[in-house]
Amino acid sequence: MRRYSKEFGRKEKVLNYATQTYQLSRPNKVGAVMALIRECQPKTIDEWEQWYFANARTDGKVSLKITRENLEELGERLYVKIKEIVIPEWTEAFNQLTLQDCVDYIINLTINRTFDGFIREKSVVEDNLAKEFPKVRFEESDPALDHAGDIDYLGWVGEKAFGIQIKPVTSQGNFGNYSATERMKASFINFSKKFGGNVFVVFSEKEKIKNVEVIGQIAAEVALLSR
Repeated sequence: MRRYSKEFGRKEKVLNYATQTYQLSRPNKVGAVMALIRECQPKTIDEWEQWYFANARTDGKVSLKITRENLEELGERLYVKIKEIVIPEWTEAFNQLTLQDCVDYIINLTINRTFDGFIREKSVVEDNLAKEFPKVRFEESDPALDHAGDIDYLGWVGEKAFGIQIKPVTSQGNFGNYSATERMKASFINFSKKFGGNVFVVFSEKEKIKNVEVIGQIAAEVALLSR
């Protein structure tokens, strides 16, 4: 099968890093591209490109039509971010990096961060959600589901369940700007089809739920699944 994607060689990693870090490929910038292409069902790349620019709009409170100039402007922003921020930061980090940093990082990532994440997740559920919803049975997702569906916990309401994804607020900085990836959105849809309930993203900081509005959303879901 012919591939149309351009190869960027060694530059791919830095391009991908900066694009993700500065959220330049999110739906609020380029639209929900996977949903768009599934709606289009193109037979050729030219058909897809024409349909995209005719129909794509930004995903957000203010929906704007996307043009080629918009994508070019995002590319220009990416270049500036890499040249003015990423390269200087990485150069400084490279110059300061030691063997002990590498050893400590692997151990910290494997032991310390895993433990912190485990305790944080359990506290969010046991010290927060379980007390808010005593009739809901919460259980950790099995590894296969966690990997495939981005679900950390299931909340059982009778024979149906809703999903919980727990994210540390520090991973987003401003969790209000968080937007699930197209892959995650598809995973959430598959979860809903299988278990009957929606998936809710809970942002935590020091074991406390930061996006407190999610409590009301879960309460409405519990009521719906209880019918």
